[in-house]
Amino acid sequence: MIEQRAVVTETGERYAWLEIRRQSACSGCHTSDGCGTAALTKLWGSKPMRVRVVTDASLRPGDEVWVGMAEGALVRGALLVYLLPLVLLFAGALLGQAAFASAGEELVVVCGVLGLVLGLLAVRILSQRWQNDVRYQPVVLRPLATNRVLSLPQ
Repeated sequence: MIEQRAVVTETGERYAWLEIRRQSACSGCHTSDGCGTAALTKLWGSKPMRVRVVTDASLRPGDEVWVGMAEGALVRGALLVYLLPLVLLFAGALLGQAAFASAGEELVVVCGVLGLVLGLLAVRILSQRWQNDVRYQPVVLRPLATNRVLSLPQ
């Protein structure tokens, strides 16, 4: 389970909106001056991310909680977003080369782009399908040390 600290910003019936500060390990690395990841972190800054969680806990705005997400869900999401369009791009280009080898490279490029577009459409459809699946949702794990006790479901 991947865990992160979050602050409750808004609550509703059976859900809450959390604000999570993005963290990077770049501040502790000595090679961050020449690193591309550190450059992107500096570019985007540390803008907080808003996440909606389904919860039965009695939360109020301002409460600090630990929120978690299963590693498998994160890996499947990353594979879906990054790998599927790339695989379909190459598959489209290979099919275009096999089908239109004598016609030139333009049709191969067009077939590759069509494969990429199909991959992006598949990502959109599958992510909408997974949007309400509880296996892919972050969950409130426990409250941070506060003066009040949250009632978490058993």
